[in-house]
Amino acid sequence: MAGLFRRTMDYLYLLCVVVGCIALALISAIIPWAVFTRYVLNSAASWPEPLAVLLTILLTFIGAAAGYRVNLHMSVSFFADKLPAELRRLLDLVVQLLMALIAVFMIVWGTRLVEVTWHNTIADFPFLSVGVTYLPIPVGGVCLLLFIIERILLGLPPEAMPQEREVAPFD
Repeated sequence: MAGLFRRTMDYLYLLCVVVGCIALALISAIIPWAVFTRYVLNSAASWPEPLAVLLTILLTFIGAAAGYRVNLHMSVSFFADKLPAELRRLLDLVVQLLMALIAVFMIVWGTRLVEVTWHNTIADFPFLSVGVTYLPIPVGGVCLLLFIIERILLGLPPEAMPQEREVAPFD
């Protein structure tokens, strides 16, 4: 069962990375187009900036979950590293539970935000619901929660950055 859950999380991680990479590639193509139309054609297109913002939201929430899974997030652990191993494990569990609380917050309030804004439209994209643009918040929360459960039950995935910290020569 643990192997199946780990493989499922591997696929979910891969999906998050692919979505994030596609969003980043599209942002990288859209912004130069906006600059080109504004300064070369002297007729700014109205859609590139709002689309880039929507893609940035997607990249942020889905990409953050993927980064958390492989331990690529910012971590200040000076004092935690000074604790004995047993207390470090307990502190890590507390941190994971607090992160799970954040993920649940994203799921619950993100879903409410999607529901409240579902029937509104974006001026530049009248065919697109505002609720759809907020979907990355609860979806990212679900991905993050699943990755936290994986970390609590199975530990870091094999491809994750190691927990060991470099020690400065003067320590």
